[in-house]
Amino acid sequence: MAKFCKEPSRTFSEYLLIPGYTDENCTPDNVNLRTPLVKFKKGEEPALHLNIPMVSAIMQAVSGEEMACALAREGGVSFIYGSQSIESQAAMVAKVKATKSGFTGSDSNISPEATLKDVIELKKKTGHSTMAVTENGEADGKLVGIVTSRDYRVSRMALDTKVKEFMTPFDKLIVGREDITLSEANDLIWDHKLNQLPVVDDKQRLKAFVFRKDYASHKENPNELLDDQKRYIVGAGINTRDYQERVPALVKAGVDVLCIDSSEGYSCWQAKTLQWIRDTYGDRVKVGAGNVVDEEGFRFLAEAGADFIKVGIGGGSICITREQKGIGRGQATATLEVAQARDKYFEETGVYIPICSDGGIVHDYHITLALAFGADFVMLGRYFARFKEAPNNLVSVNGNYMKEYWGEGSARARNWQRYDVGGEGKMSFVEGVDSYVPYAGTLHENVGLTLSKVSHTMCNCGCLTIPDLQKNAKVTLVSSTSIVEGGAHDVVVRDESFDAKPQ
Repeated sequence: MAKFCKEPSRTFSEYLLIPGYTDENCTPDNVNLRTPLVKFKKGEEPALHLNIPMVSAIMQAVSGEEMACALAREGGVSFIYGSQSIESQAAMVAKVKATKSGFTGSDSNISPEATLKDVIELKKKTGHSTMAVTENGEADGKLVGIVTSRDYRVSRMALDTKVKEFMTPFDKLIVGREDITLSEANDLIWDHKLNQLPVVDDKQRLKAFVFRKDYASHKENPNELLDDQKRYIVGAGINTRDYQERVPALVKAGVDVLCIDSSEGYSCWQAKTLQWIRDTYGDRVKVGAGNVVDEEGFRFLAEAGADFIKVGIGGGSICITREQKGIGRGQATATLEVAQARDKYFEETGVYIPICSDGGIVHDYHITLALAFGADFVMLGRYFARFKEAPNNLVSVNGNYMKEYWGEGSARARNWQRYDVGGEGKMSFVEGVDSYVPYAGTLHENVGLTLSKVSHTMCNCGCLTIPDLQKNAKVTLVSSTSIVEGGAHDVVVRDESFDAKPQ
């Protein structure tokens, strides 16, 4: 006879946190959101940690190189999507790792033989007024000059004027050498009243820019997640098919952490993938696995060697796995059971394996609930897909700005490996939809607001750290009626965009 769970599976929307005692030290500015990213032994520090408990989903519509840099700047990690060629994914990782904190790679490059018309078109495309002039017009070419908006006047110059005629030539530039530190670069900028400092190697090839405006930005991001060479931490997704070719390429590109991207992780295929990575690299290469929704799944991946374990099946906003296959579990229930299994495993072995709650986050407060239920961090797709830095397209739908958002199991993504259950048979149905999400602006302003809510809620619970919240939070199940009561009700909500002054 089938095995039946005694309790129904529940979502985060069915729970609320109960306030705890708040003392004078329990203020949002004292909250520490640092959390482990990979497993560690009792009494030791993890090899990798997060400064905020947020990572971006392994999705085409979410995690590209711009998202990776932006999220690392805030203290989180992006996992570059794996549903692309090995070469393309490795190049994305390499681009992120080539970006040091305060050092910006050039995406506005032009040839000296190009024209003013080309400059104007490139500025429209990238939005950047500073352009590197290189011999081949590429980012890795020999730097021969730069062009800024101060070098030309559209109203006074012919559009066919060659760039070499109005650029600031290399011999008139102040440049930094490849081994320059950020502090030294900023000193040059301030001493010479520059807006930007090109950084070149010993063959005069452009390596990066340091901008005056980024100095303030750097000071505003104390949580930046950097490696020991001041480069951004970045992750990447892999599958259980081509890992023997993909993993070496990603490691060579400098990836910091990998994650097996699969809708269901309790399988021999994930165990084989983990075993190959351990046999090839030992513990040097960090790799997460999943997804699972119960103790058995957690224990299986823990013993297979996973560095962190993802929890959740069917809870994503664009995921229809439950609808198509009848597989899954409510995210709150799944997170709680796996967290309990994690704690039990830690008591038995002295090894702490972080868990990631993946999916089911609808409101910002759900993040705090996920942490209270035992998650060490959360993986978000829809949340990050709304931002400027996501690699999806910005479109207008019925007069509103939207970002395209599609599931990895959709026909558009065609990422069948994520839903592969082995064998030669290929999937004949989809497990994700193609959709839109409202455009929300930049990652920085939105993540800051979300984390402010998390910090304030933790203070209401009397907790200053994630482990403290996991241990001491008080949670209550709520009825359907109290859910309605929690929002605005029995009033006509005023539309602030409508000025109802009497005539």
